[in-house]
Amino acid sequence: MNILFLIGGLILILLGANGLTDGAASVAKRLRIPSIVIGLTIVAFGTSAPELTVSVSSALKGSADIAIGNVVGSNIFNTLMIVGCTALFAPIVITRNTLKKEIPLCILSSVVLLVCANDVFLDKAPENILNRVDGLLLLCFFAIFMGYTFAIASKPSTGGQEEHPVPEEENEIKLLPWWKSVLYIIGGLAALIYGGQLFVNGATGIARNLGVSESIIGLTLVAGGTSLPELATSIVAALKKNPEIAIGNVIGSNLFNIFFVLGCSASITPLHLSGITNFDLLTLVGSCILLWLFGLFFAKRTITRIEGSIMILCYVAYTVVLIYNT
Repeated sequence: MNILFLIGGLILILLGANGLTDGAASVAKRLRIPSIVIGLTIVAFGTSAPELTVSVSSALKGSADIAIGNVVGSNIFNTLMIVGCTALFAPIVITRNTLKKEIPLCILSSVVLLVCANDVFLDKAPENILNRVDGLLLLCFFAIFMGYTFAIASKPSTGGQEEHPVPEEENEIKLLPWWKSVLYIIGGLAALIYGGQLFVNGATGIARNLGVSESIIGLTLVAGGTSLPELATSIVAALKKNPEIAIGNVIGSNLFNIFFVLGCSASITPLHLSGITNFDLLTLVGSCILLWLFGLFFAKRTITRIEGSIMILCYVAYTVVLIYNT
């Protein structure tokens, strides 16, 4: 039954994210919001909606390890597996702006989480906890990120520069009737909420039955499941000869997950870190640094197939260490 809850919840989450994204993008286009803003905000929200749903649902149910493990695991999966797999399909070209500003911002988000989650080490507290102050701080960082995003969107084109190429997919947004757009948004939200509850119930049930900690389930099974929209988007982009979209997809999702998803979850209820360790958080920081180093020093701002393979092997090694330590 728990497996059925898990699969059913995941299907509802993916369908809900897709419906919400299509409906919201159609409304935004009808209101003449620029397509790049749609891509950087609505589409980013759509692919990260599963993480938001699962983490908030887990926080409300008292499963803090799944809430945090979902975000940490998803970000590690995004950076190592999604970029790695996409690079195997086609080398990923990284723009100068992404290398100088956005990847460092992604590293900063991971370091901020590492600092906020180390109360025992830094403040001699009895336990590590993401409290409401930490949650509000993360939301403030999210507001700064959104301001940066809209500043980029409003910047005039620099003629021939490849700083922020607009993917072809953003120009192919379907214009739906108003009633259908509203129906997609409401139905998508309903599917996300109900699917998230089913998914969390199934994941926690499996963890208890197998004697596996909720943190391990959150870092692996839940994280991989909720990252399917990002994986699908990046692989499709690579097959359509637009592999550079994968970098923007990964960075946007990672920033959204830490600043908004964890910010919302911790603001709703304090999250006690019992199973998420510094090994997981340092792996998250290290994966972002590895992406930056590969883009900065090798193959002229291109993630090659060899580098993609190394990133996949790093994720496999991380998973093996997790399982070995349980």
